[in-house]
Amino acid sequence: MLCQFTVKNFKSIREEITFDMQAAAISEHEDRVINCTDGELYLPVSAVYGPNGGGKSNVLEALHSLVMKVLRPLYATSNNEDIAIRMKKLIIEPFAFDKETINEPTEFELFFRTALAEYRYELIVKKEVIEYERLDRIKLETGRKSALFERDKKEIRLKGTFAKLKTSDELSDTLPLLSYLGITYSKNDVVRDVLGWFDEGIAFLNYGNPMQELRMAVSKSEDVKRLMLQMIQEMDLDIIDFRVEENENDRIEVFTKHIVNDYEAELNLFDESSGTKKLFGLLPFIAKSLLRGTTLVIDELDAKIHPVLLRYLIMTFSDMEKNRNGAQLIFTSHDLSTMNSEVFRRDEIWFVAKGQRQNSKLYSLVEFKNKKGESVRKDAKFDKQYLEGKYGADPYLKKIIDWGKVNG
Repeated sequence: MLCQFTVKNFKSIREEITFDMQAAAISEHEDRVINCTDGELYLPVSAVYGPNGGGKSNVLEALHSLVMKVLRPLYATSNNEDIAIRMKKLIIEPFAFDKETINEPTEFELFFRTALAEYRYELIVKKEVIEYERLDRIKLETGRKSALFERDKKEIRLKGTFAKLKTSDELSDTLPLLSYLGITYSKNDVVRDVLGWFDEGIAFLNYGNPMQELRMAVSKSEDVKRLMLQMIQEMDLDIIDFRVEENENDRIEVFTKHIVNDYEAELNLFDESSGTKKLFGLLPFIAKSLLRGTTLVIDELDAKIHPVLLRYLIMTFSDMEKNRNGAQLIFTSHDLSTMNSEVFRRDEIWFVAKGQRQNSKLYSLVEFKNKKGESVRKDAKFDKQYLEGKYGADPYLKKIIDWGKVNG
């Protein structure tokens, strides 16, 4: 589970911004939160809105860059083609419109939970070189806090349960210590728990190539297929089944089965509508996330998805009877049909827009205050007020409206 993510000096993000999945103490939809065993409450859904060019995608890309910075060294020796696709080199770029920040490091801080513990991971990177790195842990069963390691330019300090581990004197300054431990001590329970979250606990989807993503996502797992079919039927699509063929060139073809007036027909997915193709590129990820209780991050979830289906997917994660494993859905969107108090809590709606110096600002609806210092009411018309520019991130303006604390 993703708890909180903070980033500074990454692409359009100049000052430190924090994306928080911890539920705020508000009264609406109190049944739509993930209730952890220690009493902490987290959000199953968060949506990021804002104008084109405002920096929405950069917030998600910053999180992706951190995850891939850790995982790429572990993937480097793999012969798996699917993993090779995920190996695309990601450059961690600082904020470019300031002579100071362009030569400053990028800073990341991540809080996440596994079944056993909550971890805090901090990484400071300058032109791929690690300047600082730290990992701490809180055991959920006992609440005991402990530091696991700390690294700066001068030395590496292994602590707590890692104290007996050893590191190489020639450890590359571009290799995260967390990655090194994953390579060297892959059987260590804590190392495996931490890197298991990076590898399996969070997934990213951006619709870059839906058929390629489908090839990667289609699972041989019967429970994934079963849940996909249940969701397709709940969406009232006329598809009763599908099958997947993999030919000798390692290409995948998907065939959908329809019944019309008792006549059974099969179509190649390429012959389906673009919306259906997109849906099939998305549903394996959705089903896998719900079944395993993982965090799914999607850029432009509303792209080519009908608003009714978009609402259905959001509400599936918000429904704790369906989302029993604590899965999370984080996405960017332009769709306003779902921006209302029936679909979202106020702490699940986030806005990004650029300040006067081309720097992206991030803030949630629950923390937003207008120039009079007033908060947004829980029964407000969120979509209408957003279109009127009352939340700062005006959908028709690239730059943020300069008022209150929004552009301090």
